[in-house]
Amino acid sequence: MPASPTNSPTPEPSGVRRRALLGAAAAAPVLAAGLSTTAAAATPAGRKKPRRLRAGGDLGPNVIVFDPSTPGIQGRLDEIFRQQESAQFGTGRYQLLFKPGTYNGLNAQIGFYTSISGLGLSPDDTTINGDVTVDAGWFDGNATQNFWRSAENLAVVPVNGTNRWAVAQAAPFRRMHIRGGLNLAPDGYGWASGGYIADSRVDGTVGPYSQQQWYTRDSSVGGWTNAVWNMVFSGVEGAPAQGFPEPPYTTLDRTPISREKPFLYLEGDQYRVFLPALRTDARGVTWGNGTPRGTSLPLDRFYVAKPGDSAATLNQALDQGLHLLLTPGIYHVDQPVRVDRAGTVVLGLGYATLIPGNGVTALKVADVDGVRLAGFLIDAGPVNSRVLLEVGPDGASGNHSADPVTVQDVFLRVGGAGPGRATTAMVVNARHTIVDHTWVWRADHGDGVGWETNRCDYGVVVNGHDVLATGLFVEHFNRYDVQWNGERGRTIFFQNEKAYDAPDQAAVQNGSIKGYAAYKVGDHVTTHEGWGMGSYCYYNVNPGIVQHHGFAAPNRPDVRFHGLLVVSLSGNGQYECVINDTGSPTSGTDTVPSKVVSYP
Repeated sequence: MPASPTNSPTPEPSGVRRRALLGAAAAAPVLAAGLSTTAAAATPAGRKKPRRLRAGGDLGPNVIVFDPSTPGIQGRLDEIFRQQESAQFGTGRYQLLFKPGTYNGLNAQIGFYTSISGLGLSPDDTTINGDVTVDAGWFDGNATQNFWRSAENLAVVPVNGTNRWAVAQAAPFRRMHIRGGLNLAPDGYGWASGGYIADSRVDGTVGPYSQQQWYTRDSSVGGWTNAVWNMVFSGVEGAPAQGFPEPPYTTLDRTPISREKPFLYLEGDQYRVFLPALRTDARGVTWGNGTPRGTSLPLDRFYVAKPGDSAATLNQALDQGLHLLLTPGIYHVDQPVRVDRAGTVVLGLGYATLIPGNGVTALKVADVDGVRLAGFLIDAGPVNSRVLLEVGPDGASGNHSADPVTVQDVFLRVGGAGPGRATTAMVVNARHTIVDHTWVWRADHGDGVGWETNRCDYGVVVNGHDVLATGLFVEHFNRYDVQWNGERGRTIFFQNEKAYDAPDQAAVQNGSIKGYAAYKVGDHVTTHEGWGMGSYCYYNVNPGIVQHHGFAAPNRPDVRFHGLLVVSLSGNGQYECVINDTGSPTSGTDTVPSKVVSYP
């Protein structure tokens, strides 16, 4: 039976992963960089200048475009779903695009590495009378591994009045209009471990039911039924009132700074990419009162990359002043993709995936304004990379408050799809960066998994000042999952699991401290704030391991946290405290959170 608002289900151990124990403000200027009028660096004597790359063009075979007159839409959707339903670590990548219009009688089931999107400026331009569905039949009703899929920019009129979107991490639901209710649990109300909604309107009620945690940003909902461990809202019309610790709702009336993800749309028969404007003190959707604020770029300002393109080709395109549109597939890069120009857009479709070779960093951003990274996956390669994604170089100091770098639906993975190693997954050096929804994951299952096999000590390291994270999911790293060294950092919603596979206490010992915190604020930091943050331990290799705390921070009046919790999943490991030396220990096998309402 579904959970009631006041009596949520208690998860129990199961399966390989065991996760289930687991308006509008005034817009700041948006600078859209155009084609450079400056040629690439001079070519040495005796060498030919590389041929200029052609912009725009075909989106490739794995971008499937439908219009209301397309025959056999349901059959094509079913064919892709059959291929992708259980292909958790497969190489298939698909983007489903629906031109503006009305589509009747569809059930678009969304599997791994599949993105479904409308091609209008507003979600209401593209209406599906039917469903856009994620369920967990492939995993016996357990939705805790429903990763890497997305829905965006569609209006959906559900057949039975409620649409099902039962997902876990890396499955964003953006810019959607559900003309009915939304069910976030799998059929049978099995375990689920999501999730993220932004810039969306649900006319009816959202029922998370068995979802352990969820973050909803800048949206509108007709109601919300219950909470299990950690439900966080910022800028959401209709959100439940602040209630943490019981019910565990953390509710912010507004999101301090936000800028929605770029998206592909059609103007007539021409593709363009819309770049939403920056908002401060944001609340509600961006598209509710006509054309959203922002700018747009024609597709002929983009190099439309195809799988097989080298890093040298991608960098040549960037040097020519082009933006990058990464079409679905796998990209092996033997040197960093270098984003050096202000306002550059790197937009992935269908979970386009970069894999660095020879231990390089997959992508590096210079200390410049307004870069937008969105919609792609970075997989660690078999040779250790110092960093997989570097946002700003070491020592970056530029003020980007008027036009920040945004990192949205960019996901990082170490192991799982094969051998992978890194020292740190993501480093944020650029000031004022907005990290809006990421899942940074050292794999706990799949291929190439083991305490030393897919070693990665740090998930996210933030050195830049004034960085904001909205929807930060970071899991299983060998040391600190998040290490935050910059001043005035803010995080709204954090979800973490400590590494399952630590062999013994010595392997995680941090000097005199038992275990590395999931979220560590640097000892020198004087100002920091976090809301709605949870860390869970499941030391299944050695259940006797003890974590002293989930969170560590200097004890200063302007270093503040709201709505913290730690959970021992079925007694496999325990926490002694929640933050620093504060908070009750977890104990036994009951999987009951220990909570701290505010700190200090």
